[in-house]
Amino acid sequence: MNSYTNNNVRVRFAPSPTGFLHLGGARTALFSWAFAKHNNGIFLLRIEDTDIKRSTKEAIKSIMDGMTWLGIISDEEIVYQTQRMERYRELLKKMLNEGNAYYCYSSAEEIDKMREEARKNETKPKYDGTWRPELNKIMPNIPKDRNPTIRFKNPSTGIVTWNDMVKGRISFKNEELDDLVIARSDGTPTYNFCVAIDDLDMGISHVLRGDDHVNNTPRQINILKSLNAKIPEYGHLPMILGTDGEKLSKRHGAMNIMEYKSKGYLPEAMVNYLARLGWSHNNDEIFNTRQLIDWFDIKHLSKSPSQWDPKKLDWINSYYIKHTDTHNLVNMVMPMITARNYEPNENDLGSIIDLFKERSTTLNQLAENAIIFYKETINIADDIKNKCTDDQTIQLIRKFISIANNVDWKIEEIDRVIKTIITENNITMKQIALPLRIYLTGEANTPSINKVLLLLGKEKVLSRLRKTLDNYKQL
Repeated sequence: MNSYTNNNVRVRFAPSPTGFLHLGGARTALFSWAFAKHNNGIFLLRIEDTDIKRSTKEAIKSIMDGMTWLGIISDEEIVYQTQRMERYRELLKKMLNEGNAYYCYSSAEEIDKMREEARKNETKPKYDGTWRPELNKIMPNIPKDRNPTIRFKNPSTGIVTWNDMVKGRISFKNEELDDLVIARSDGTPTYNFCVAIDDLDMGISHVLRGDDHVNNTPRQINILKSLNAKIPEYGHLPMILGTDGEKLSKRHGAMNIMEYKSKGYLPEAMVNYLARLGWSHNNDEIFNTRQLIDWFDIKHLSKSPSQWDPKKLDWINSYYIKHTDTHNLVNMVMPMITARNYEPNENDLGSIIDLFKERSTTLNQLAENAIIFYKETINIADDIKNKCTDDQTIQLIRKFISIANNVDWKIEEIDRVIKTIITENNITMKQIALPLRIYLTGEANTPSINKVLLLLGKEKVLSRLRKTLDNYKQL
């Protein structure tokens, strides 16, 4: 196949807009983009929308949104197959004129009968060549009431071979390949034909795609050879498996990539995680986009399926949250909080985020933790409530209110109040800190209670403690 240098690499990602951009598609796009950028090449996006009935504008938008969120941007104008019909017709005519394609008048019933006969004979189902022109062959009479399909005249002998960039050498015997239909009876071109022509016209040098396309590759190579075109180098990526070892599906998390955005995952974390699904650089787990581009070597793509691990994604996302500038986190979390009809103060929110960013897995979790500081009413779950309704705990909270009511609300004074209560009542830190957490936040686990008290503010702390005590009186 073609050798390549750094100035002629052109790679494409070509989704069909019949659904959203899922995890497997996003990984393919990422690898294609990283390969192009590593080789100072061009990354292209092609929308394969010839399936008019199933393609939707919503799906196209979903794909665009997902790629933009991940930072995977086409270097040239996006190509839509539906805008290239005239070009397809031009090359169909050329292939017919040159004898590389032919009209086929076999009916659907006749094709079904051929397949049935093949099944009975335990042979591979394929077209029997009734309308395939051969030297000295007498052709059937053309039916007057039937619009023909157009079939590619696949070579009947020889072998199609390519050195797959991921899987190694792959070969198919031509005699096993069908004379595939390249245009339907209504004149619309079919998938493999369009893909081959698009790759030709777009000057594609390398194709990275899922290994479910392996069987399409010899057909596309033969079509390109019939047009005396350069053949791209192909690489087929193994599938992604779910946590149970089965093919990744929606129950594992194979959903719209944008749902991960709505769940509070950072795009940098998703790119980092997707890159590790089938590619590695030494033992590096965390790396930025620049490092991915610099390190991306096709030789380091795995030949084996990779396994989806949501816990690892959570770990990577938490790492990126911890290492993201607080001001940037404020800009991301603020809209989540205001969407819930709370009005956070930007300065206070920054301090709250600093308090929780070390222990948050997602932006959503960070927002939920921050909202605790803006609520008017705190709901305490029964299983937590039972930990702090005894008489001793209630008395401790009353003492805290009494002492705290008369101090300046500074971290040193808050520390002194808590230490005074611990000393005077001969208790542990946990015996006062736990009920304070529960009364004030509804949670048994929070960051440092002193900092929580400081950020809530004296007025809100005393108000919440009194309201909770009043509620307990009514139990």
